[in-house]
Amino acid sequence: MTRGESIIATIAPDAAGWRLDRALAAALPTLSRERLKALISTGQVLGPGGVLVRDPAAKVVPGAPYQVHVPAPATAHNEPQDIRLEIVFEDDHLIVVDKPAGMVVHPAAGNADGTLVNALLHHCAGRLSGIGGVARPGIVHRIDKGTSGLLVAAKTDVAHEGLSGQFARHSIDRRYHAIVAGIPNPPSGSVDAPLARSSANRQKMAIVAEGRGKRAVTHYRLLTPLRDSALVECRLETGRTHQVRVHMTSIGHPLLGDPAYGRPRPAHRELLKGMNFTRQALHAAELGFLHPVSKENLSFKSAVPSDMQELFRALTV
Repeated sequence: MTRGESIIATIAPDAAGWRLDRALAAALPTLSRERLKALISTGQVLGPGGVLVRDPAAKVVPGAPYQVHVPAPATAHNEPQDIRLEIVFEDDHLIVVDKPAGMVVHPAAGNADGTLVNALLHHCAGRLSGIGGVARPGIVHRIDKGTSGLLVAAKTDVAHEGLSGQFARHSIDRRYHAIVAGIPNPPSGSVDAPLARSSANRQKMAIVAEGRGKRAVTHYRLLTPLRDSALVECRLETGRTHQVRVHMTSIGHPLLGDPAYGRPRPAHRELLKGMNFTRQALHAAELGFLHPVSKENLSFKSAVPSDMQELFRALTV
């Protein structure tokens, strides 16, 4: 099959009662279900009698022909850039990288290049899942610009769908190490508080009333008490934007160096200024998931980077 053409897919008789995206995925194995869902939603599928179908959940007519138009790919604005990547694992379906603090995951306003996507486009030479579109090829999840650590990207649509499903089911093991103000008491606990964009500042997230935002759950535990601070592990049950940063701030333990949510105590302020530590002290230290193709359980660890190690040593009692 070539891109930029229309394909006639005949729905099998045993697909009675199926959703349209599921039935088309069975009839057109070269297109992923997510890709077909996007095509349906954007008006690229005609049902029996030439009627436009825009609902991926619409029930199919068994034995009927459906016309699927696959547009030619849009010209990518992202340029491959030869940026060094710390590759932890790679095979034909996915790649796990250790992102440095300061690198943006994908191009956006104010960060047109120099991103992880630009680096992946160069390294993978066109072998990235297209589900994320031109702007975010291969990207399954993100970590903030100022956060370092492990991130997985998908090379194939099958891997993308499989990993996205695991993130949706909250079965991905994601553990962060953070240096926070104060020493949590009790030394372990959970924060279950929904998050949404702040009404006061759209660049920030905020805890909102039940039903107004997305459920967010963080499980934390004290690893090492420090001087008026602590190294903690935060295990994410969900993965919302700025989740660890907002949740830890909400219980009185903001991340040191956090430019958006932290209000450093005087002693910390002088220390951070002297060290020129200007990012949130947060590192994605562990990542575990089921390989979406081989079904092998994969688990990866990343050592805390040197700037956080230096901060840790400076705060050691």
